[in-house]
Amino acid sequence: MAGLAVGGGARHGAPHRSVPLVKLSVKVDYACRVLAQLARVHGRDELAHIEELAKIEAVPATYLVQILGELRNGGLVTSRRGKQGGYALARPSSEISLFDVITLIEGDVLELGSAVEGQSGKRVAQAWREVRGVLEAKCREITLEKLAAKSGGEMYYI
Repeated sequence: MAGLAVGGGARHGAPHRSVPLVKLSVKVDYACRVLAQLARVHGRDELAHIEELAKIEAVPATYLVQILGELRNGGLVTSRRGKQGGYALARPSSEISLFDVITLIEGDVLELGSAVEGQSGKRVAQAWREVRGVLEAKCREITLEKLAAKSGGEMYYI
C-alpha cells in the first residue's frame, strides 16, 4: 500500500508516527502517475505505449496493463490495438480529477464503517463524514491538468 498522510504530527506524550493515517493502494498511486503522464502528452497526435509509460513512471509493465484496462473500462482512457496502438486520455486533463481516479479504482475516497454504538458513536461517525467531505472536495479540485503541470511550483498536501 502506498500511503497518503492525512493529519499527522506528534501528540502530547505520544511518539511521532511515521505511519500514514489514511492509505491509498499502490494501484491508485500508479494510476495517478500514469494518467499524469498521459495528460502531459494529451492533444498530440501520438499514443503512449505501455513500455514507455512503465519506464517513465516506474510502474511494472505487467501491472500497468491491468491498471490501464480498468481505466479504459472506466472511461478515463482510450486505447488502440496494433503496431500504431497505445493509450490516450479519453477527455481533457482538466476534466479528470483525483476523485475520478480514486473512485474508479477503490470505490470511495474514504470508506467509513457503519458502527455508531456507544455514547460517542454518532458524534464520531459525524466527524468522519465531515473529514470524508473535505477529502472528497479536495480530490475533486485536483485535476490531471494540475498534476501534469510542467512548473514545479505548486505542491499538494492534504
